[in-house]
Amino acid sequence: MDWRAKREQLQVQAAGEAPWQEQMNRAIACLEKDLCNADVEQAAQIASCSSYHFQRIFSFLAGVSLAQYLRRRRLTLAAFALQEGRPVLEVALDYGYESPEAFTRAFKSLHGIAPSEAKKRGASLKAWPQISLQIARQGEMNLNFRVEQQEAFVFIGVNTRISTENGQQATAIPAFWQQCREDGIMDRIRKTADIPGNTPLHAATYHCTDDGYDYLIGTHWKEAKAPEDFTMLEVPAATWAVFPTAELSMEEAQREIALLWSRIFTEWFPTSGYELAQAPELELHFRLGDDLFRNEIWIPVRRM
Repeated sequence: MDWRAKREQLQVQAAGEAPWQEQMNRAIACLEKDLCNADVEQAAQIASCSSYHFQRIFSFLAGVSLAQYLRRRRLTLAAFALQEGRPVLEVALDYGYESPEAFTRAFKSLHGIAPSEAKKRGASLKAWPQISLQIARQGEMNLNFRVEQQEAFVFIGVNTRISTENGQQATAIPAFWQQCREDGIMDRIRKTADIPGNTPLHAATYHCTDDGYDYLIGTHWKEAKAPEDFTMLEVPAATWAVFPTAELSMEEAQREIALLWSRIFTEWFPTSGYELAQAPELELHFRLGDDLFRNEIWIPVRRM
């Protein structure tokens, strides 16, 4: 963004409007013009950001990934077409499915009935309307952050693939932590890294795609190779926006950090002048006392 565009943006913001929000909604309108051949790169350009940033921030603002949104919109319009009496095969091809079988599976996953049943009068269907994004504000709550340059470093730990389909990450991540705790994996990580047994471990999110991401529980590592049975994650040198929580109990900290993730993408990014860079996103945990913790979310960023 050049200085003239930045000045115009600041002038509009001073007038009480939200140009970034308008850009996102115009980007969505661009995608809606051709849902079967949605041009994500063009939409990202309209939103004045990279395709990667556009898709990640969309998922936080909309509550579903961009791919899920586009699929549900296509299946919503397909249901309307079937209600109009059009043949199933014709509708399947028009909305991007290469076979009636693939269309039927996708249609049933959203609507709960087969396309042939949807043609009947009185059929119960689901509609996923075009969304209009709103930038959230949490009253007068401050959002503390700092920006740091950090050299490359390494984590070791255990990882799993987390699905974002239908919000599964909300239960999958706590379950993964619990499993690692009960199986003694967290103790093995601490012992291997030669850190005290009560030291909190960290987490990293990486390899983000439309349907999920890799999630690693681990700690810092200074050797050249990962120990057997552990994953080694190389984190590149980057600029980081760091968001700390207050000093809280474990239960309070868990609730606070879940809210903080959402606020970063829905409140901080829209007016920060930064966009998401392609590197792991980190969640660091620190023990301050017997039941007192502080967490930090590290987001790789670059100037827009």
